[in-house]
Amino acid sequence: MTRTAVIAGQGALAPAVAAALDDPVVIALDGFPPAIPAQAFRLERLVPTLDHLIGQGVGRVVFAGAVRRPRLDPELFDPRTATLVPRILSAMQSGDDAALREVIAIFEEWGLPVVGVDAILPDLVPGPAVLAGQPSDADRRDADRAAAILDATGALDLGQGCVVAQGLCLALETLPGTAAMLDFAAAHRGLRADPQGARGVFYKAPKAGQDRRIDLPTLGPDSVEQAARAGLAGIAWQAGGVILLDRAAAVAAAERAGLFLWARG
Repeated sequence: MTRTAVIAGQGALAPAVAAALDDPVVIALDGFPPAIPAQAFRLERLVPTLDHLIGQGVGRVVFAGAVRRPRLDPELFDPRTATLVPRILSAMQSGDDAALREVIAIFEEWGLPVVGVDAILPDLVPGPAVLAGQPSDADRRDADRAAAILDATGALDLGQGCVVAQGLCLALETLPGTAAMLDFAAAHRGLRADPQGARGVFYKAPKAGQDRRIDLPTLGPDSVEQAARAGLAGIAWQAGGVILLDRAAAVAAAERAGLFLWARG
């Protein structure tokens, strides 16, 4: 039987994916321990890691969870991985998307096709639907505005989220991540033009042109709690392009907080 390797990052996604597989091989970048047992590997020894996966009967690979770019130690490169250094460094200097595309290419050159999380757990990527609450017309306009902003910034390889209230962008996700963005939005909620008007929308979407087999944006119950603390009206995202972890708990949290959850088609 062909096995699946889970390249596990941090957060709740890797445990959910691993639990859905029979006899997965779970590995993780050294320094980014996931919430499940995993064998650590270093990017400087990528080729021996690929050989190990093949030796374990792995026939496909799925990336699950958050990682940051590792710091590379030139002294740790083995001779075969060293031949890939120009490709790896060039891709890392070109941004996250380019680095991820190069990683996918290298895995597939070794006969290890990369699949998306939705190939294993399709229910984690909701299609168009309102899952909780009901966005107002103003909320829908804010979501449209947020989607347009992310369409424009995707080519710049920035984050996958933003907060828009009353047509104004209050915050844009960058390297510090979603929680930092929502904290910033909370601290600046007073910038809304009409204090009694629309409270704002947290919107998520993949970057334009992103390879959707890897690094899809992720939402979950924590996202709902963070959006509630920021005083927002709800969360919207691109249907079919965002992972929703623990849907039942996220919906329940949204209903308690009076937020809407909308997979925008």
